Amino acid sequence: MNEKVVEIAEGIKNMRIRGAGKIARAAAEALKHFALDFSGTEDKFLEEIEEVKEYLISTRPTAVSLKNAVYFVINRIKGESLEELRESVIKNADNFIKRSEEALELIGKYGAGRIPDGATILTHCNSSAALQCIIQAHREGKEIRVFNTETRPWFQGHITARTLAKEGIDVTMIVDSAVRYFMREIDIVVVGADTIASNGAVINKIGTSQIALAANEARVPFIVCAETYKFSPETVIGKLVKIEERDPREIANPEDFPGVKFRNPVFDATPPEYIDAIVTEIGVISPYLAYEIIREVMNLGVKSEENRY
Repeated sequence: MNEKVVEIAEGIKNMRIRGAGKIARAAAEALKHFALDFSGTEDKFLEEIEEVKEYLISTRPTAVSLKNAVYFVINRIKGESLEELRESVIKNADNFIKRSEEALELIGKYGAGRIPDGATILTHCNSSAALQCIIQAHREGKEIRVFNTETRPWFQGHITARTLAKEGIDVTMIVDSAVRYFMREIDIVVVGADTIASNGAVINKIGTSQIALAANEARVPFIVCAETYKFSPETVIGKLVKIEERDPREIANPEDFPGVKFRNPVFDATPPEYIDAIVTEIGVISPYLAYEIIREVMNLGVKSEENRY
């Protein structure tokens, strides 16, 4: 297996590379490195890239952004000669990365429009799309302040807090369990998404659904920021989104707690009725339009999960 591919795959698996968008771009980059470094026959190229595909997907099998990135690159391979095949993969990977980066810029502009001047914002985890909206609002001159959760057990909120502070934004970090306590001070909740199902439900970092409940109780708008490649084609044909559970040693050493069981789910599901809007690179939509995004934007045929984009 290509050394760079292994390095990226292990980075995704051990969460050195975090966040749905970063994972997707990293997967595309891994396929590009495979193509750049490959030497052999055309048949061997096609055989090995299938192995790379399965290897990359296995690192985070529930991450729809990773799958969509991999299928975007591989399903568009064209050519007969080895050089044509290599160039096709490289071009597809570069196109995906470019589209992903451009999507963030557009989401930032659209999302900033939903953030009123003088707002106090709550965000959770470390979403590039959500941060883009918040930072864009700040750069437009809006007086905002942000509360962000520390986001256990991996403390992704530490990255968020440092990013916002570096931009000169007034940011306060709170423990995850303090969300309801502070909700009375919040004007709008802005979060990202790992996956968006065809019914508009949002799968995101564990704790997101509790924030949505608290926001709904307090009548605080709750918006989700996500690129369209985070919408899940599999949910159109009835597949449920599998919630990944990780090693319990991320939260405690089981040996220190004899007789105690641990559960460590990574994500939870927020139903569409608690979501006011989803901000994408093609505009701001109702969560109930998720199916249309999957059908139209991703140009899906529903016969196979590999019929993407």
